Amino acid sequence: MGANASNYPHSCSPRVGGNSQAQQTFIGTSSYSHQGYGCESKLYSLDHGHEKPQDKKKKTSGLATLKKKFIKRRKSSRSADHAKQMRELLSGWDVRDVNALVEEYEGTSALKELYLQANLARPEARTLQKDMAELYQYKYCTDVDLIFQETCFPVHRAILAARCPFFKTLLSSSPEYGAEIIMDINTAGIDMPMFSALLHYLYTGEFGMEDSRFQNVDILVQLSEEFGTPNSLDVDMRALFDYMCYYDVVLSFSSNSDLVETFGGSQNCLDEELRAHKAVISSRSPFFRHLLQRRIRTGEEITDRTLRTPTRIILDESIIPKKYAKVILNCMYTDVVDLSVLHSSPSVGSLSEVQALVAGKLNMTRAEEAMELYHIALFLEFNMLAQGCEDIIAESISLDTLIAILKWSSQPYGSKWVHRQALHFLCEEFTQVMASDVFYELSKDHLLTAIQSDYLQASEQDILKYLIKWGEHQLMKRIADREPNLLSGTAHSVNKRGVKRRDLDIEELREILSPLLPFVRIEHILPMNSEVLSDAMKRGLISTPPSDMLPTSEGGKSNAWLRQKNAGIYVRPRLFSPYVEEAKSVLDEMMVEQTDLVRLRMVRMSNVPDTLYMVNNAVPQCCHMITHQQVSTNQSSPPSVIANEIPVPSLLTVKEMIRRLQELRHTEQVQRAYALNCGEGATVSYEIQIRVLREFGLSDAAAELLQ
Repeated sequence: MGANASNYPHSCSPRVGGNSQAQQTFIGTSSYSHQGYGCESKLYSLDHGHEKPQDKKKKTSGLATLKKKFIKRRKSSRSADHAKQMRELLSGWDVRDVNALVEEYEGTSALKELYLQANLARPEARTLQKDMAELYQYKYCTDVDLIFQETCFPVHRAILAARCPFFKTLLSSSPEYGAEIIMDINTAGIDMPMFSALLHYLYTGEFGMEDSRFQNVDILVQLSEEFGTPNSLDVDMRALFDYMCYYDVVLSFSSNSDLVETFGGSQNCLDEELRAHKAVISSRSPFFRHLLQRRIRTGEEITDRTLRTPTRIILDESIIPKKYAKVILNCMYTDVVDLSVLHSSPSVGSLSEVQALVAGKLNMTRAEEAMELYHIALFLEFNMLAQGCEDIIAESISLDTLIAILKWSSQPYGSKWVHRQALHFLCEEFTQVMASDVFYELSKDHLLTAIQSDYLQASEQDILKYLIKWGEHQLMKRIADREPNLLSGTAHSVNKRGVKRRDLDIEELREILSPLLPFVRIEHILPMNSEVLSDAMKRGLISTPPSDMLPTSEGGKSNAWLRQKNAGIYVRPRLFSPYVEEAKSVLDEMMVEQTDLVRLRMVRMSNVPDTLYMVNNAVPQCCHMITHQQVSTNQSSPPSVIANEIPVPSLLTVKEMIRRLQELRHTEQVQRAYALNCGEGATVSYEIQIRVLREFGLSDAAAELLQ
């Protein structure tokens, strides 16, 4: 039996308010703020740090419309330029070479699909239904016993009353805590396992066992007539949240540090109270469950039962701001993260609101609120709320919010999942980012990650051009930081007068760009006579010219674009959409002219037969796995760490991971990726391994577990 109050109101009552005689328990720890979870830790503003010039007043609406047309025409013409450059490159190619390039693009496209799935992978959050099933199984905080066929079933009064009219009437006649109620069921054929299955259904919406009797329409009709037909679990739990029938815990918020330290104080020191059910908060949050179990061990629960009052839990508002309490409770009862609750109730001047006003964060954006709530969800160990906040932040990623979200998500207390979505947005919208001021706010690490991607949506010429501009901007910031304070902000400062390009120190610029320029694929720069590339070589930023500029080169650009004709280390061309579409268009035109070569397009398929590309239970034949040091099988005990960092999961978890890996390997999509990337099977295997690791909540560095 769990810990509960010894008496409950018989009728439903509003959520706010509580008995002033309730016992008090303080919740809070100073380590919360040190970990970056508290209100004091600064959230990055979603407004750009740089000052934007004031928009000039438009003289006429006609001029604005004309300007929009020019911008749209400029974008379409830019895409046409990329297509024209690719067509010029392929103009002298044989149809077999064009076919080989398109096949390379198709292989990269198949890898991108696996990469995106791995990016979206994360551990499955526990739903309300799963937590309610665990609540019924482990009997947290039960408050009434049902006796059926000499068997005791500890249950929760509020859950059964909300789900079943029969139990609502039955339990109202025995309101005392720990009441024992003998069940008398009129429906024939109900035994103990079936009664347990009925209770399981009321908790979860599922019977939880296979029994042919549940397929018997007559028995179901009799049960419905006796017990009533419950609504869906979501509807009944929403009603329980709205009316708080049989609540047994009160959440209070304190802004008085003395009260926090002494567990006492007057009622005037406490802010607004919220009612809840121990059964729900203990099943959804291990934090609350451990707290309530500790109260049982220390005997505090006996006091609550003696006084017949609900348990009061005092929360330190500097740790869990009161304004988020209703959002948290709403998610616990419904699995929905609804931030509109924050703005639906009038302000009462709480400590968190005063702190937000002082910090200039009173009018926080939706993403900023989700970031702050995400930290609280981690503190409460409430994964459904944490993932809901991640979804809200990911949905808010745009050109204006990109920098702030990248900075927040890259911090130790940020979300790795959100960070992957922000980097994906950066790669997909890189052309748009380059043309904006946001580009110059990108950190070197984020820029480096983007230009290493095979899926970056930009041409190599534009990448080189804007990388140099980014480096020049960083160098100017260095110069401005080095100038005397006396000149700062005056007409003679660097920010005011600027710096001419010829005055920039090439050596320092080369030092800034040295980690980035090696990842520009200069062999794939179009057009062949690129002025951007020539200028970079003249300035000494690039020392090695592409192969087509060397006198020993044979075949020109085809050496770099085609795997089978590349003399050195092959680097696959990026999956840049205008290039890909134009290459396919050129190939289709060639196929029309040379219909006898259609057989070359053997890998262009919509469905791959399983018998052709089935992979065995081990690593596929085409997959050249990276070798790792294997752990000896004759060890008496398994190692405690992998690579000195990652704890080894349980053997059961590893078996589940391997089963999931084999399941993914046999999917049509992965088989097709193996078929299109026969020379790079290790890359395909790595993508599905990373996906499995992320689904099980492990670090990417634990990949050797699956190798």
